[in-house]
Amino acid sequence: MSFTGKYELQSQENFEPFMKALGLPDDQIQKGKDIKSTTEIVQNGKKFKITTTTGSKVLTNEFTVGEESEIELPTGQKAKATVQLEGNKLITDVKGMKSITELNGDTITHTMVMGDLTFKRVSKRV
Repeated sequence: MSFTGKYELQSQENFEPFMKALGLPDDQIQKGKDIKSTTEIVQNGKKFKITTTTGSKVLTNEFTVGEESEIELPTGQKAKATVQLEGNKLITDVKGMKSITELNGDTITHTMVMGDLTFKRVSKRV
């Protein structure tokens, strides 16, 4: 199963409270909440490049499964993390936040959990 493809955001839950808890400024939260982002994933074996474009903001992370990499968070902060591949899920813990990206057919569900807050984004392959 390959994650490679371009995905368009269909829905998201708890965007505002989660981004506020991450420390994103209110003006950026308001700008980003209604924009339909696109995510492009290129998978080459264990190597991944994930580019998410939200309006004019572009966030790109490259990593190799099982190896420590530098990951950029939505706040612009960078942190070291190791991404694991478990079946159809990419899983990592970074700065107290658990991130799970699950591929089911043409749908990607990205869930981020921090404390008792859960942020969920559902995107479809285009």
